This record gives sequence, C-alpha cells and structure tokens, in this order.
Amino acid sequence: MELVLAIDLKSGQVVHGTKGDRRAYQPLLWGPAHSADPIVFVRFLKPRHIYIADLDRIQGVSNHDRTILQCASMVERCYVDRGCRTPADYLSIDRLVNVVGTETAGTDLSIFHGGYLSIDVKNGVVIPHQGLVETMLGAAQDLSFEGCIILNIEAVGTLKTPPSEELERWRSLYQGRLLYGGGISGLEDLTTLRDLGYDGAILSTAVHRGAVPRLLLQEGFLC
Repeated sequence: MELVLAIDLKSGQVVHGTKGDRRAYQPLLWGPAHSADPIVFVRFLKPRHIYIADLDRIQGVSNHDRTILQCASMVERCYVDRGCRTPADYLSIDRLVNVVGTETAGTDLSIFHGGYLSIDVKNGVVIPHQGLVETMLGAAQDLSFEGCIILNIEAVGTLKTPPSEELERWRSLYQGRLLYGGGISGLEDLTTLRDLGYDGAILSTAVHRGAVPRLLLQEGFLC
C-alpha cells in the first residue's frame, strides 16, 4: 500500500488544522521539520509520495503553482488538488497526478479524463451536495479517472478514522485504485487499510506526532 504525506498550503506555508476549519489553520511549526516553508519541509522529511492541497486556489484566492512544481521535482509522485473546476486546470508535468475534488469540480464529472477523483466528505456526505459516499463511489466506476481518493475532511487532524466496517464497505463499492485520507492515527490504522485492500493512505498528523515513523514515508509503501 502506498504511503502519501499530506501537505496543505496556505499563504505560502505548510499549515495544519483539524476538521476542515480552514480559517483556523496555522503554520505547521511544531513538526519534525521545524519549518513551514514547503521546500524546506519536503527536503527535510524526504517523503517518496506527497499529496498537496492548494487551499488558496481551492478557495479561489491565489495559487502555489511554482511551489507545487518545485515540490513535485523532489519526490517520486505528487498528487495535487488545486481546486480544478475544468480540465483546463490540470497541470501536465512529470511525477504530478492531478486530483479533481468534488468540492470544486461541479456536478458534471464526466468532462474530466485522467487523474484522481477526490471524494470530499464532511458530516458524512460528499460536498457540495453530492449525496452519499456510496453513491459517488458507484458513479465513479463509469468515469474516466485513474482512481479515487476518499478524503474525510472532518477527520483531518483528529487521529480518528471511520469504523473498519465503513471503510470495508467503501472499498467493496469501487473496483479501481482507491486511497483513503483523514484521521489516520498510526500503524494500526495503516494496517487496517492495507488489509481491507486500499491502494494508498494519505496522512500527516500521525507522522508529525511520531506515531508513524518517517522512514516509512521515505520508503513510500506498507507491505
């Protein structure tokens, strides 16, 4: 199973927050990197795979494109959610995987080809106004994405994942590559996701709090 370090960018810095309350996100200065500068952050942690959420572009404020390109050059694979609203928002560079989030993409997801669909979940439903996770996973089977990500926004920073029964049900409803992110607390959660057949796990807080060894992120996989 692929291990992916999540990096949220806001106002030029790596930030950390909980439960998707982006107004309260603060620069991540207490982690092992001791720096919220994205380049310094990635250079210190040396992850093999990263997931970048450009929070400014998602909210239509500005963008971190130059920083994203630099970070992508430092890793093997860089997933990026930069608030795609049309296919023209895709970035085409080596090592970068475009992520289309339901939060910003609109209702017609059939216009997108390639990349990953991020099923953005808050309060148990797909945002905005997209219904249940189960419904979206079923619909994704007929779309032209390379895979899906279940991004449990309300669990971010909480170190609390959904019950394994729910994770198992989600995995069973989508036959393609499926990653999960949000609330992963440590090695036990990673083992559960691996054993349920998830292809990747996106995590952050557990790494910065030492519950998941940095070496695992540098290796990039949980076997």
